Amino acid sequence: MKAIFLSVAAALLVAASPATTVDDLAWLAGQWSREEGERWTEESWTSPRGGVMLGHSRSGRGDALREFEFLRIVAGEDGTPTYIAQPGGGAAVAFRLVQRDAASATFENAAHDYPQRIHYIRDGETMTATISMVDGSKPMRWTFRRR
Repeated sequence: MKAIFLSVAAALLVAASPATTVDDLAWLAGQWSREEGERWTEESWTSPRGGVMLGHSRSGRGDALREFEFLRIVAGEDGTPTYIAQPGGGAAVAFRLVQRDAASATFENAAHDYPQRIHYIRDGETMTATISMVDGSKPMRWTFRRR
């Protein structure tokens, strides 16, 4: 009987938990950079406002820009935060939030060629971004420091 009561109570707590919103990802906000020799990568995110976070990233070597990407996090059709990337300013690709806690978030789109998963984790003034396939294979990782 006690086990049934605990199961019901746990189910009610889950059902009563507020849904994740874009505001819950405010810990991403800031200007982040990484440098290795002449190679550099920068990523910036605005604080959430109006249900949206805007971002961009750029990478290069020395004085030459090699890649850039426009980013945003918005509520999807069902309200779940969705990460939208536009590499090189091209077509938008959406990745739905599948897991988060106070300092990490994982977005996925299994139908996309690569990446299929985007994972961020923050530890103080350090943020790590990892892209991979949904199963975690083919990882690429960037560790940024707050600027």
